[in-house]
Amino acid sequence: MVAPDDNLEKGAHEIMKGNMKEIIVRGKKVKVPFEDADYRLDGKQDVTIQNPFSGEKATVPGYAAAVYDVIKGAEVTHHYDMVQKGCDWFSRNFPKQYMVLLD
Repeated sequence: MVAPDDNLEKGAHEIMKGNMKEIIVRGKKVKVPFEDADYRLDGKQDVTIQNPFSGEKATVPGYAAAVYDVIKGAEVTHHYDMVQKGCDWFSRNFPKQYMVLLD
């Protein structure tokens, strides 16, 4: 196990494993799809996100909001492989929120 990074909040240690990254959220390992996303909010703080098209809102843990941010940025920069990877992760881990925010 890697020691906590000074840039991350306590409890969000990083463990690198292939193309997936694991963070520790409330004492549990959570696999997240992007190595470079800012997961510092981890699971301690929920974030409410509004769909820019429908106006509907969904609440997700901070680490899921970081994945959402990467997806939206990848859409703008036309990195559709990243969009797909993030959407696949989001739909498996947060299906209801995925339907509101990304479907």
